[in-house]
Amino acid sequence: MGKTTILVVEDDLHLMEGIRDILQINGYEVLTATNGIAGLDVLKAQPVPPDLIVSDIMMPRMDGYDFFHAVRSVESWVAIPFIFLTAKGEREDIKRGKRMGAEDYVVKPFDADDLLVAVSAKLNRKKELDKVWQSEVSGIKHNILTILNHELRTPLTYVVAYADMLHRDADDLSVDDMRTFLRGMNTGATRLRRMVENFILLVELETGEAQATFAWRCHLINDFTSLLWVVRDKYLEFAQERDVTVEVEIEEDLPPVKADNEYLSAALECLVDNAIKFTEEPGGVVIMRAYTENGNVCLSVADQGRGIPEHELQHIFESFYQINRERYEDQGAGAGLAIVEGIVRLHGGTIAIDSTFGQGSTFVLYLPIADEDLDD
Repeated sequence: MGKTTILVVEDDLHLMEGIRDILQINGYEVLTATNGIAGLDVLKAQPVPPDLIVSDIMMPRMDGYDFFHAVRSVESWVAIPFIFLTAKGEREDIKRGKRMGAEDYVVKPFDADDLLVAVSAKLNRKKELDKVWQSEVSGIKHNILTILNHELRTPLTYVVAYADMLHRDADDLSVDDMRTFLRGMNTGATRLRRMVENFILLVELETGEAQATFAWRCHLINDFTSLLWVVRDKYLEFAQERDVTVEVEIEEDLPPVKADNEYLSAALECLVDNAIKFTEEPGGVVIMRAYTENGNVCLSVADQGRGIPEHELQHIFESFYQINRERYEDQGAGAGLAIVEGIVRLHGGTIAIDSTFGQGSTFVLYLPIADEDLDD
């Protein structure tokens, strides 16, 4: 690993040389510039950004404040720690710099220890933050690889294995065998399709693309009967395979909400899919409801599944978050609840969960009642 690199921007040549010498003696690689514009030129010329910037405030052509703004406006430089050099007694400089987000100050005149302590503290803090960030990235990579390993391999096994048997043994198979194999292939293909669709929707929600789609596609909706029953029918076969009954309860004369039917359907599908999947005991019941409460139309999905431990509740809406993946191999890709939360947010609503570990969960989507005179 190369030396730690520090950019020093100071218009007083004698002071700049003194700072450079102090830092170099202590093992740092030092770049120098005499004003903000020259400092930007030095930054642009580096294949890798420096680890720290030490900059004077009062400089010709471009002062330290403008230089700081210019550095922070470039994405690849945003994370570089910044130390300002300021004259003794210039308290307003310190206040202004803190408001801007500068990490630290060294007040002139200073001795070598003052400078080195500030530099060392900022670099150590940066290392700590980088370590945390790398750990988070590693965790995300691990989750994605786990998801791809299981969630892609399992449905692909259905498709490939049954297709191979059909190809190899077609002449010897009965019609019932062929139907069984085709159902298996369809199960795998459907699971793959849903996973891909969920990933695409999650990307749209997290990048903001879904906001534009919602803006031109939303309209007044009050036919919650069709909305819930279409979702229920879509998961009827899956529920029967798991020996789960899906019931629908809809309050009469529900008021309208301003909504996107496709997005609401996607949110409900994620909740119903989870509810059926996590209802492990045969004969379980999943209940979909639509009702009003406190100026909202509420859409809820309740199950009799394994429930969610209390300490996990604060994380369940995070993308790719999964509860005890090592133990439970049926969780899916971990995108469903992040999608639900994003869709509810699009609609200006909120989501609540009531869950008891070992007994089941109820998710409730609160959607604001719309003015019936509102134009579609």
